Amino acid sequence: MRRWILLAVVLLIAVPAYAGDDMAAKLNAVLTKGPAEGNWQVKAADVAKWIAEKKTDFQVVDVRPNPPGQKGGKIPGSIYIPYNEILKPENLAKLPKDKKLILVCVTGQTQNLPVLALRVLGYDARTMSFGMASWIKGYFGAGLMKEAIAGAESGNYPLQP
Repeated sequence: MRRWILLAVVLLIAVPAYAGDDMAAKLNAVLTKGPAEGNWQVKAADVAKWIAEKKTDFQVVDVRPNPPGQKGGKIPGSIYIPYNEILKPENLAKLPKDKKLILVCVTGQTQNLPVLALRVLGYDARTMSFGMASWIKGYFGAGLMKEAIAGAESGNYPLQP
């Protein structure tokens, strides 16, 4: 009886540790491909060209958080799923595995959060460089980027050589 209890305790400890290593290996296998695959980024001009050509091998997924949601408009044909809700089963069911998924947010930052998880799950997920700030002239996201750049330029923060 003691052997069974000991075995159960060992399994309870070992299985989660092994599963964590397995997940880290899966994530690493996908992540190491990033540089060779252009870090899974596309340009707004490419997306616009695909839309104009009526290509059907991609789906734009607007992942802007709510708010701002779809403030300022949306890309034609896009679907809206906030980045923090994209991995819910009902939302994953909306995403085609046979198309490129182009994730788009306000400035190109939060769209990067779900891309690795989606790729590990078997989706061909990519991001649009600089998000909606590269799609809509004068979009408020571009203003946020300018403020961040101005803040960095006004500072004289220490650097190591």
